[in-house]
Amino acid sequence: MDLVGHRLSIMFYGVAGLTTALFITIVLVFKEKPPTPPSTAALTQEETSSYVKGVVRLIRNPGYVLLLLSYGINVGAFYAISTLLNQVVLKHFPEASEDAGRIGLLIVVSGMCGSVVCGLILDKTAKFKLVTLVVYLLSTLFMLGYTFVFRLNQIWLVYIMAAILGFFMTGYLPVGFEFAAELTYPEPEGTSSGLLNASAQFFGALCTLADGQLLAGFGDMAANLLLVAVLVVGSIMTASIQEDLRRQAAHGRTKGKDGAGTRM
Repeated sequence: MDLVGHRLSIMFYGVAGLTTALFITIVLVFKEKPPTPPSTAALTQEETSSYVKGVVRLIRNPGYVLLLLSYGINVGAFYAISTLLNQVVLKHFPEASEDAGRIGLLIVVSGMCGSVVCGLILDKTAKFKLVTLVVYLLSTLFMLGYTFVFRLNQIWLVYIMAAILGFFMTGYLPVGFEFAAELTYPEPEGTSSGLLNASAQFFGALCTLADGQLLAGFGDMAANLLLVAVLVVGSIMTASIQEDLRRQAAHGRTKGKDGAGTRM
């Protein structure tokens, strides 16, 4: 207990020091907004007079509501996987407590890579719905693979499957945020992103509690199959979203006006 407490204190003090340094940097260095708008669409973006009215408008947007639910399901399932990872790994590999920690770290690192790669693909293609749907479907597919890989009793296969799963499930995060910004323009992106985070927390708690009960009563197969099922539902929701790229349209209109002015 003393050793665990000592190591936990090192971790907590380290996190406290890092976040304090970040806080000081934000206060002293960060500016409220850039000197010029970051895009032509931002020139015409309206500021909502009321946060509540902005939320009401978002809730009345059917495409955004579908994305809100599907995003929450995807990220909530990822939270459940991460939370219960140690229990699932130790159930099949009782002596692999250190491996469980390394697998968790691998999921995070591969997820960071996935966020960068998926963001770059989205930036290059501007195919918001297509990229979102493909990443979602791949998350579902590899969640199914993660469910059955434990039956092979090969810990190295769990490493590989967990890394790929983390790549796509975390890679979905920036894609979902950008798709939401497109669907909800000219509403402030902070509002749409904040609701996405709230949805993720809600579904995260729900999936973790339900999965924990299934894991205790019926085993990890039932628990993971539940996550596969909810990801299938989320995939259907994503496929049902109408691709209304409002921000891209505003960007095009603004460029058209600038071009007309230049020709004149």
